[in-house]
Amino acid sequence: MSGDLGLPLDLVELMLEEKGVQLDSAGLARLAQEEAQHRAQQAEAVEEQRLRLDIHALGELQRRGVPPTDDSPKYNYRLLPSGGYEFGPCEAQVLQLYTEDGRAVASVGEGQRCGLLLDRTNFYAEQGGQASDRGYLVRLEQQDVLFPVARAQVCGGFILHEAVAPECLKVGDQVQLHVDKAWRLGCMEKHTATHLLNWALRRSLGPGTEQRGSHLSPERLRFDVATQAPLTPEQLQAVESAVQEAVRQDEAVYMEEVALAHTAHVPGLRCLDEVYPDPVRVVSVGVPVARALDPASQAALQTSVELCCGTHLLRTGAVGDLVIIGERQLAKGTTRLLAITGEQAQQAREVGQGLAQEVEAATERLSRGSRDVVEAQRLSKDMGRLTDAVDTAVMPQWQRRKLQAALKVLQRRANTAVRKLEMRQAAQKTQELLQRHSEGPLIVDTVSTESLSVLVKVVRQLCEQVPSTSVLLLSPQPLGHVLCACQVAQSPTPAFTAEAWALAVCSHMGGKAWGSRVVAQGTGSTADLEAALSTARAYALNQL
Repeated sequence: MSGDLGLPLDLVELMLEEKGVQLDSAGLARLAQEEAQHRAQQAEAVEEQRLRLDIHALGELQRRGVPPTDDSPKYNYRLLPSGGYEFGPCEAQVLQLYTEDGRAVASVGEGQRCGLLLDRTNFYAEQGGQASDRGYLVRLEQQDVLFPVARAQVCGGFILHEAVAPECLKVGDQVQLHVDKAWRLGCMEKHTATHLLNWALRRSLGPGTEQRGSHLSPERLRFDVATQAPLTPEQLQAVESAVQEAVRQDEAVYMEEVALAHTAHVPGLRCLDEVYPDPVRVVSVGVPVARALDPASQAALQTSVELCCGTHLLRTGAVGDLVIIGERQLAKGTTRLLAITGEQAQQAREVGQGLAQEVEAATERLSRGSRDVVEAQRLSKDMGRLTDAVDTAVMPQWQRRKLQAALKVLQRRANTAVRKLEMRQAAQKTQELLQRHSEGPLIVDTVSTESLSVLVKVVRQLCEQVPSTSVLLLSPQPLGHVLCACQVAQSPTPAFTAEAWALAVCSHMGGKAWGSRVVAQGTGSTADLEAALSTARAYALNQL
């Protein structure tokens, strides 16, 4: 589901938990690794590992007096009148190149995977729960050759860019960096949505609600929150509604670096239990940072104000929408939420609305009742399929929980209706057979029913009313298929077993049988039903 359908692995894990199944993460990781290795062998390629700067490389940079990478250009973007964003390029110099095994080199050749250390960058390096930027760079003297950059990561204050060199690249080269705009915008959208979600949770659940962690990428966001109890559907819906309102207001998002001391005593200011730089960046929704940090304003109690070094939208409206699509307890007092935004969120709402309409239609069908067993069984199966659809759909979690509760009741009602109709039909068929057969050691006959369950009930009722009789019934189906059910007479030492009896008859019809010494059932196919009945009689009489 994750690999083929593209569902987030966290969501798949939630779906399994709702079915009472625990995901073997270690086993899954092992299988994924084996599959990746197999694919790598087929492609005759070596699996890439992330490049790192070890302690020796960092020590050498410090010995040479190389300053930490200036990554302030990552905030160099603006909102255009059209509503789009413009991300400015960044010119930089190559300070050092590294091979895949971490060796410092003066140059890299064509096709070589390498690490680039630059004096400055506009790439956001993965940290604070936000995925790294990706994009490309070009040499200033040859801008028609693109060097793809897969990721950027922080290594001891330096930012290492992982790239593949289509041509020779040397230390000292002047380059221009370009971020993948769609990817960056997706991260900005999810990060601002994460702040709104944090604020909405506090507003809906109370001031004691604390963030425990988060991770975001353009595809989705994950948010861990400390809660006193699992969230109810109503609370989940209230949180979503609060975020939607902030998005509709299209509030300005203010960002500013301030002295860390100025953030020490601000009521409502959100931060994680980690070390922040000084000065620190403050992100405030709807309220300028200076006012938000004024303790007298109490602004941080009314809106989202957080310490954060990530990249954000400049207005909340671009989030579009937010839908919480999954939720589970990580540990006592900690809940993990999964959410999507924008068009994905709108699609999830449409899916939820469609499933809600299907549940409503199923409720009406159940209220009308079923004319016969087949219709009742079909309705019961439809309830099961609808339950599976609700369990696995990417849809609002609050709506999923409500529909699951409704479907649980509907499934119970549908199953009860099936049992009642089956018992009624079985009783009718039983009386018809008793009228045709006088008391004796054996009843072998046919019954008209499309349900194996009904056939089994008829056999059981016959044996209850005539305990000294062994019963085997066949029911012809379309296309020559035949259902079989049997039960042997109650006796301390039965002459034969029901399983052997059913197997003899169903094998004659090219089918199979299963059961126990007392009761059994099976299926087969034949154009000569009388021959099958004769086989059943002959087997039983030979054993008696």
